[in-house]
Amino acid sequence: MSPFLAEFLGTMMLVLLGNGVVANVVLNKTKGNNSGWIVITTAWALAVYVGVVISGSFSGGHINPAVTIAMAVAHKLPWADVPFYILAQLAGAMLGTSLVWLNYKDHFDLTEDGAAQRAAFCTEPAIRNIARNFICEVTGTFVLLFTIFYFADPSMIAESGTKQPIGMGALGAIPAAFLVWVIGLALGGTTGYAINPARDLGPRIMHQILPMKHKSHSDWSYAWVPVIGPICGAVLAAVLYLAIQK
Repeated sequence: MSPFLAEFLGTMMLVLLGNGVVANVVLNKTKGNNSGWIVITTAWALAVYVGVVISGSFSGGHINPAVTIAMAVAHKLPWADVPFYILAQLAGAMLGTSLVWLNYKDHFDLTEDGAAQRAAFCTEPAIRNIARNFICEVTGTFVLLFTIFYFADPSMIAESGTKQPIGMGALGAIPAAFLVWVIGLALGGTTGYAINPARDLGPRIMHQILPMKHKSHSDWSYAWVPVIGPICGAVLAAVLYLAIQK
């Protein structure tokens, strides 16, 4: 499998399962309605596990543009590969969330709360304070990337300029899942912890496009925060990692 197909499929599964659990919790008449934050954070962590297992052996299991950019900053992935990884991730996220919509279409139509519908696609803050929301996304993604640099299998860390990125197989996916779980539990209550630009932007685009009864706006005024914030956090993590290694 090519690394770009791997990133597409891995991100598709991540968003299918991750946004799937949100739909199950927030939409009306589902079996999991109102089952809460623990259910959401646990399923998102397991969704990361699934996505990384599928893609890890072929692409390094980034499934997140922030990870891809951090790997390039840290000289673990050629910059020429970055646009293709990100396009694959974005496309995978758009397909994954479209499958959530298809599976839960009846429940979307029975949910009159447009904000609840939107929550099954993309993130929004619990308290809208853009500067602090931005800091929260930077912080969560910094924790994600800085830790990934230390638990990734050293035998799969490439030298600068080679094609092989940091990779994580089934065993490496376990700590990745725990890492995302603790970030969600500890830091996710403020913004919904996007920590992944594709996970938020791709589904937000599809929320704009897909037909739903009672649909609200897609909140584009906030959309830059879960894109730029994670990128900034990832770059900071990579720069600090490189500084420590010197």
